[in-house]
Amino acid sequence: MTALGSGQRAGSDAELVADRDLVIAIGGDGTLLRAGKLAFSHRVPVLGVNLGRLGFLADLSPQQVTIGLDAILAGRFVAEDRFVLQCEILRDGQPVTVQHALNDVVIQRWNTARLITLNTYVDGRFVHTQRSDGMIVSTPTGSTAYALSGGGPILDPSLEAIVLVPICPHTLTNRPFVISNGARVEIDVASDNAEDARVTADGYPMPTLAVGDRIRITRHAESVRLIHPTGHDHFATLRAKLHWGRSPC
Repeated sequence: MTALGSGQRAGSDAELVADRDLVIAIGGDGTLLRAGKLAFSHRVPVLGVNLGRLGFLADLSPQQVTIGLDAILAGRFVAEDRFVLQCEILRDGQPVTVQHALNDVVIQRWNTARLITLNTYVDGRFVHTQRSDGMIVSTPTGSTAYALSGGGPILDPSLEAIVLVPICPHTLTNRPFVISNGARVEIDVASDNAEDARVTADGYPMPTLAVGDRIRITRHAESVRLIHPTGHDHFATLRAKLHWGRSPC
């Protein structure tokens, strides 16, 4: 733990979440994603104070902090669990790295203008081969993020589902589809362009892929518990953030 002055301290990831009753993430949704990935394995709930732009997850505004935080600490809040994806890169059948994602895992072309070829399997069953800019594998939490920009559906947070969204597929009939979050998703990058692809988990790059690697994505056993102010309404958040119902002119 390092002293920063004015009573502030910086510590390791483990020190930040170990033996805590609550983690408060001050920033945007990216900050809350980071906090959630640190806290979920310790079963520590996370509250977001939104200093970012959209704030789908970090929904307590700075103006609400004084009253809202007192109410939450007094036990007046809404809690919900959001499941987490586990992503492994397999090499010769063995995991060489593991990362977790509350929003999404993205396999995408990297530092090239060329399309990449992906072979997708669900529970060992071949789904398709696609040439595209990549694939987004998203939780319901991430369905309002990159997956939404890619044309995917908005999923209710309570759904036990994963959505697979192709990024700019060369075949126009290759559309997003939804599967159970208990499914095992495996994606191979064709050997002729494996070096042109990269995997990210909630935006954090994973190690470079090698020819023959397989990306395996499953649901993690633990979930992130989010804390919201009393009266939190997911549909009200969607209306506010996506400007539903407003006049176009």
